[in-house]
Amino acid sequence: MNTAHTQSDAHADVLTCFTLSISGHIAHLVLNKPQALNTMHPTFWRELDGVLTQLHRGKEARVLVISSTGKHFSAGMALETFSVGMANDASDGDGLMDDQTPEGRAAIFDKLQDIQSTFTKIETLRIPVIAAIQGGCIGGAVDMVTACCIRYATADAFFCIQEINIGLVADVGTLQRLPKLIPLGVVKELAYTGRRLGAAKALGYGLVNEVFDTQDAMLAAALQCAAEIASKPPVAIWGTKQVVHYARDHSVDDALQQIGWVQGAIWSNAHVGEAVAAMKEKRVGNYPPLAGLRSFAGQ
Repeated sequence: MNTAHTQSDAHADVLTCFTLSISGHIAHLVLNKPQALNTMHPTFWRELDGVLTQLHRGKEARVLVISSTGKHFSAGMALETFSVGMANDASDGDGLMDDQTPEGRAAIFDKLQDIQSTFTKIETLRIPVIAAIQGGCIGGAVDMVTACCIRYATADAFFCIQEINIGLVADVGTLQRLPKLIPLGVVKELAYTGRRLGAAKALGYGLVNEVFDTQDAMLAAALQCAAEIASKPPVAIWGTKQVVHYARDHSVDDALQQIGWVQGAIWSNAHVGEAVAAMKEKRVGNYPPLAGLRSFAGQ
């Protein structure tokens, strides 16, 4: 991935399935294959995984906005991805989903974990992630956006757990994350029937934060929210994300103990003083970025 740029605070990388730009500490990742309904195939996963790893290790971006192009956000997994695996000779062991042998079926577990891990990187990214969703958000796209922190949608947006319509169980995060976002009965209805959930109902259930008349208005709101987040101390945003996710999955007593550990680890009188001064002086605060990360293996 080419990350070379001439300006330290504004650059863009054009990939096969995405365009990534970073400006004003805001990373903006755009799905850029509208003619293919922004479907997900191995190249999509490979590039997304690389971008998320880059952003996680880096220190320039303080928030990520994911948006899309065309009529639909994404139609989910490209069906040819399954057909290629099914068409392969199962004896070679390389089919995507080999159901012909116990060994092949056992390998499905490992392949799914590999796919799941990319969307989990969205959830565990060191910075908040905002999804801006227009039109169809189908199948794997639901897996993707449920891993985000904040979801904005256009009035014509809809969500569909498409997997049941093609004879599958959704397996990349929807059935695990969606029950933590909307009522369980609604999840079951959508998962059992494959019905579409429109933007208005999604707003009522709390799946999306706000609904907008146009894609431009939605994207402007997403970027405005991102700018507000980027203006806060990055380490405090990091700590807040850690604490919110932990509290979601643990008891109140355990979560209260965890916030004590986190606060004790990252407390900064300097950051608090700068934040108060910035508010009084009606200016943006000046805070250090998160430390850059390097893989222990040196990659």
